[in-house]
Amino acid sequence: MSRSFCLLTTGLALSLALNSASAAPKHDKHDKHGDDSDIQVDLRGPSIDIGQVRIILGDNRELIGPAQSLPPGIRKNLARGKPLPPGIAKRFDGRVLNQLPRYDGYEWKQAGSDVVLVAIATGLIYEVLQNVLD
Repeated sequence: MSRSFCLLTTGLALSLALNSASAAPKHDKHDKHGDDSDIQVDLRGPSIDIGQVRIILGDNRELIGPAQSLPPGIRKNLARGKPLPPGIAKRFDGRVLNQLPRYDGYEWKQAGSDVVLVAIATGLIYEVLQNVLD
């Protein structure tokens, strides 16, 4: 065989090997059977009218009762995106909850003198209204 023929076949074999190595495997997300392009998730969460929530809580003070601030060490853990610390939050009276705005997948809780909106599935805090119950 001639040297140029050997180089040509070696180059062709190398080219085919590189193309097949870069091809997507069958389990890749771009496979036509696993295409998730029609699924959309809104990561922003609900838009909250904080003023309305404050008015409702103020109008229903007698149903909520007295509230004391949390200790500073625990209170600093009440932040958006963090998990709600276990055992510090209370549920609101049903009469108050019925008046508060509802957001699918979220629930309102009282944590000391603060009010938090928590994602039910993850327990992550979405919104904190500080000192609203002082």
